Amino acid sequence: MNQPEQQQDVPGTEAGLEPKADHGEESYKGSGKLGGRVAVITGGDSGIGRAVAIAFAREGADVLISYLCEDKDAEESKRWVEDAGRRCVLVPGDIADPAHCRAIIRRTLDEFGRIDILVNNAAYQMTRESIEEIPDEEWDYTFQVNVTAMFHLCKAAVPHMQPGSAIINTSSINSDKPRPTLLPYATTKGAIANFTAGLAGLLAEKGIRVNSVAPGPIWTPLIPSTMPPEDVKTFGSQVPLKRPGQPKEVAPVFVFLASDDASYVTGARYAVTGGTPIL
Repeated sequence: MNQPEQQQDVPGTEAGLEPKADHGEESYKGSGKLGGRVAVITGGDSGIGRAVAIAFAREGADVLISYLCEDKDAEESKRWVEDAGRRCVLVPGDIADPAHCRAIIRRTLDEFGRIDILVNNAAYQMTRESIEEIPDEEWDYTFQVNVTAMFHLCKAAVPHMQPGSAIINTSSINSDKPRPTLLPYATTKGAIANFTAGLAGLLAEKGIRVNSVAPGPIWTPLIPSTMPPEDVKTFGSQVPLKRPGQPKEVAPVFVFLASDDASYVTGARYAVTGGTPIL
């Protein structure tokens, strides 16, 4: 089934999605896998980030949500976290600024006194039909948000993380099968997969695990705000399951990687792609 053709302004909002996305609001059931832990989730206002925030909270974690400017969406995510009986702190701002990345970690420590899980999920993309159409500043900004921010957040967080902590980075099927019209984005997603594997090796002796999740076509506000309406209409139809995934279908992988169930898993990349294999 195709989505209606639709377009939103960047960065997009949940309210503008048709049909609405499912973040597990009514379906996710926790079992205490993250009891007492503190998680930072960038891009936790919507999409995969919101689904992860809901799941983490229902597993017992307090959550700090970093987001750009989508205040209404962020407040909705916070409501679901608090409905699960956990604390939620919202921190707006642009993670393209290294100082803001460091401020996110400081705020986490000030509010909660610890950090156990870092989810680098926020991302920027834009569709361009040729390399000539890609503005220099757009290339740079895509790397600043998707890759450089991840570095600064990890660098600031690691000194405060104890053995058993987890870093989870959102890569993409584009890390293995780059979509040509998403050249800057796809390139960053390959870098995220490589960064994850390398950092896992660096942090193994500290007992901090580092993994990435590689989603395929997941229905989030990023899609109608960065893709042409005709592409939005057929989004997800190219994978074997013939549909886009819902954010709630990705969140359980983040829970697994954040929990002690994944105590022997580090440097890995988990595909959630609707059947398209990655290497």
